[in-house]
Amino acid sequence: MTIDAIQRALLESYQTLGGINHINGSNLPSDQSINWLAAEIMHLLFPGFFESKPLATEDVPKITAERLKNVCARLEEEIAKALSFAGHTAPAARASELASEILLKLPMLRQICRTDVQAAYEGDPAARSVEEIILAYPCVLVISIQRFAHELYKLQVPLIPRMLTEYAHERTGTDLHPGATIGTHFFIDHCTGVVVGETTRIGNHVKIYQNVTLGAKSFELDEDGNPIKGVKRHPDIEDHVTIYPSATVLGGKTVVGRGSIIGSNVWLMKSVPAESIVYYEGDRTSVVRNQNDRKASRTNPDHEAWDWTI
Repeated sequence: MTIDAIQRALLESYQTLGGINHINGSNLPSDQSINWLAAEIMHLLFPGFFESKPLATEDVPKITAERLKNVCARLEEEIAKALSFAGHTAPAARASELASEILLKLPMLRQICRTDVQAAYEGDPAARSVEEIILAYPCVLVISIQRFAHELYKLQVPLIPRMLTEYAHERTGTDLHPGATIGTHFFIDHCTGVVVGETTRIGNHVKIYQNVTLGAKSFELDEDGNPIKGVKRHPDIEDHVTIYPSATVLGGKTVVGRGSIIGSNVWLMKSVPAESIVYYEGDRTSVVRNQNDRKASRTNPDHEAWDWTI
């Protein structure tokens, strides 16, 4: 088949297949530009860590000013595209306001990102230095980009927040939706295969391991059978919770109480109180209400504990 024949076949498919064409529509945000923005945001959050040359103190003001100017211009351009796609009547003016508003949050985001680095250093005995964590731990990238994207999400910027988190997803294998609310000192150990849904709320000092899913149990449907958007679908994880590898926690009404431990391979769709241990045992998932009394619960049948067959 010649190139001309392939072209004709493609053009015919463009005419007949709807839903996957965007021709004569508004200009969409550029994937290449969003990826560039993600990398530049990491430079602004962690100055000197990702440079090709050492960053001297006297050069920081100039380099920061130049980087902010370039990032702001690119943000304005891409946000304007996203707003135009969403039907905003004055996308350029609003994009300028939003770009300034999000960049003003960078000092606050740096403070929070520092707690994530601290949590990784304290939570992994293999970590030798803070520098190693920032340079080599994928959780720093994925959490930092999600925090920036979350601020854009709260400002109701279309498309771009999800594109930013997908940049980190592609790099790390961890998918943190920009809508998820995440507290301070968040650590994802090994940071691969993790999925955190849009309406998830995560407290402070939470540690999760690889292949954990904080997802939706089911979708509410409208009268036409389509998923209803904007409802609480994902769980709440309270402060000081640890979730071990390959655990799955589902449902918008599911709450994992403060200080609890969720063991590996657990499938959890019910709330558990504070200081619980949830562990997988054969074909059963057991919940021990009090961590300090877990040994007693195995020997005393009257001990207050829950055993669920999932």
